[in-house]
Amino acid sequence: MNVVFLSTYDLGRQPFGLASPAAWLRRDGHEVTAIDLSRDKLSEDAVRAAGIVAFYLPMHTATRLALPVIRRVRAINPDAKLVAYGLYAQLNDALLRERGIEIVLGPEAEEALVAIAGAAGATGATGALPRLQFIQPDRAGLPALDRYASLQMPDGTHKIVGSTDATRGCKHRCRHCPIVPVYDGQFRVVPVEVVLADIRAQVEQGATHISFGDPDFFNGPTHARRIVEAMHHEHPGLTYDAIIKVEHLLAHHELLPLLAATGCLFITSAVESVDDDVLAKLEKGHTRAGFIAAAALCRDAGVTLVPTFVAFTPWTTIHGYVDMLKVVADLGLVPNVAPVQWGIRLLVTWDSRLLELPEIQSVVGPFDAKTLTFPWTHADPRVDALQHQVMSLAGVRAARSREEIFATICELAQVNVLLPSRAAIPYMNEPWYC
Repeated sequence: MNVVFLSTYDLGRQPFGLASPAAWLRRDGHEVTAIDLSRDKLSEDAVRAAGIVAFYLPMHTATRLALPVIRRVRAINPDAKLVAYGLYAQLNDALLRERGIEIVLGPEAEEALVAIAGAAGATGATGALPRLQFIQPDRAGLPALDRYASLQMPDGTHKIVGSTDATRGCKHRCRHCPIVPVYDGQFRVVPVEVVLADIRAQVEQGATHISFGDPDFFNGPTHARRIVEAMHHEHPGLTYDAIIKVEHLLAHHELLPLLAATGCLFITSAVESVDDDVLAKLEKGHTRAGFIAAAALCRDAGVTLVPTFVAFTPWTTIHGYVDMLKVVADLGLVPNVAPVQWGIRLLVTWDSRLLELPEIQSVVGPFDAKTLTFPWTHADPRVDALQHQVMSLAGVRAARSREEIFATICELAQVNVLLPSRAAIPYMNEPWYC
């Protein structure tokens, strides 16, 4: 079977979600073409020749970008079987079927995709979340790593970035997280030897830094330790970054010096808020004090903490937003925060646990198929106005430092914040969008 895999967006990284199923299907003897539309144009010839076209939908932005591509692919090849897989495929099953997708799979889709390609009429239905025997991803045919987001270093140089997953899913059930409706507290461990083989292959392609894409690298702290120790032993000059919950930074703080010693340059952590009431509603598992303590632990261990936020929620007040600005500034973390984070608005997606809350039910409108969310309006118009202003400012790519943008945001919020002098930090040159 001739299979085309399409990705529209994956955080500026070479898509693991194309490389992994490509390996499975090629092992089974199928012809595979993997196209990353964030870097290359759609090949109409490849689509015309395909028996299956599979769309990788790991996140909200990727799904929105895929909708017009689905229509275009159907027009090019009316006979191809259209498949969608990934976290946001499962969350938007009904909408995708309305748009012409015939088979919808979740994120653990490799085995089902092999079944679809190998058997006429196979639906790929798997029932419960499957447990796969993971194999090394096959990145052949994808754009070179140097075409993706790079890591900008304080000395003005940059590192070529590879990426991989050591685990998939998450054992936590944060109320606002889109992973929860699919994994519901489950996570899957990718064998150490598979992770190392994928890293080795990317180092051979020029990677000097690895970004771990796990929703939480410390879901399996012993597993994480084995990986970073083995990776550092094999590639002592290789640096890396990972995503770790505040809760886990506190619970496993003894591992932070090991991360620093094995090349970890920064840890991204979804802090979301400094308001304990908001954190409780989101069921984040940490408090304001916990965030402050985690920042100190990372600083003492010599690892940069990169906090991310959901700055605007139905519970956000002007005073609360100003408080967040002050806390981040007091911790000396302003240079660590990508400007877009100051304007992120809470997304209420299909099947979100946020819909359990009466105060969310009372403010959301009907599901919007264009935005793939339940839209909401804040009770205080000033909050929504500030969010639009901040997002307009933060979303513009300009030759302004993070400190300068932060200062302008403080002006919009009508607060004076003293910024301590801080050294520059490494950062990805393509900001995250969910």
